[in-house]
Amino acid sequence: MITYEYPFNERIRTLLRLEDLFEKTAYFAQSDGASEHHTSLVTLFEILEVAGRADLKMDLIQELERQRQTLLAFRNNPEISEEALSGALYEIEQSSAALLAMTGKIGQYLRDNDWLMGIKSRAAIPGGVCEFDLPSYHWWLHRNPDARRDALAGWTKPLLPMRDASAIVLRLLRSSGRPKQHTAPNGQFQLNLGGTAAQMVRVSLAVDTPAIPEVSANKYFLNIRFTKPPAGEIKARVCEQDVGFELTFCNL
Repeated sequence: MITYEYPFNERIRTLLRLEDLFEKTAYFAQSDGASEHHTSLVTLFEILEVAGRADLKMDLIQELERQRQTLLAFRNNPEISEEALSGALYEIEQSSAALLAMTGKIGQYLRDNDWLMGIKSRAAIPGGVCEFDLPSYHWWLHRNPDARRDALAGWTKPLLPMRDASAIVLRLLRSSGRPKQHTAPNGQFQLNLGGTAAQMVRVSLAVDTPAIPEVSANKYFLNIRFTKPPAGEIKARVCEQDVGFELTFCNL
């Protein structure tokens, strides 16, 4: 299955962006190549921008506390594994403590690094990180891969509490819903929400289904239009056949 996730508020959009960026910077940092390490560093700069929202850390702390209180209500429930519950509570408490230990503005230590900020500024310019623009960066990219990897890990590590807290919230959000099978006649689907509360919907299709969902929603209706994958067309075309898919409403 291939799953498309559509957040309904800016907070969940931010967490999904952080998840994507942290995965990418870690993936490219694992390589030995200079180009991959450049990509990892530029992605770290993107994390800095996304995580720089003034209220994001407090949002995460409050959400983790809310989930902790919810889980505490399941104590002594015979249908709930005490071991699993204790593990989940411990993970949430550790993540909250790590967030609280983060002082000052998120990523300020990166902003205070003039060398890194010089690279960030030049990286925003097409072709702006050539060796004649940033000779010291050119030297760094020719260092031993392990030395570059250690530097990337050091620059990323102070931000990991944000990654871990986001991962917990998104995992709980994704597990909150139950998928239901639907069919979109001629690629068009509309559902009366009837007061259904959701922070995100997930649309899952078989990998070999040649259809891409486009989702729009308000508090009354959810609309999904399935289009054909691009094949040189200037404009997306609506699928003309019925499309089977799974729909999951997620809400914390």
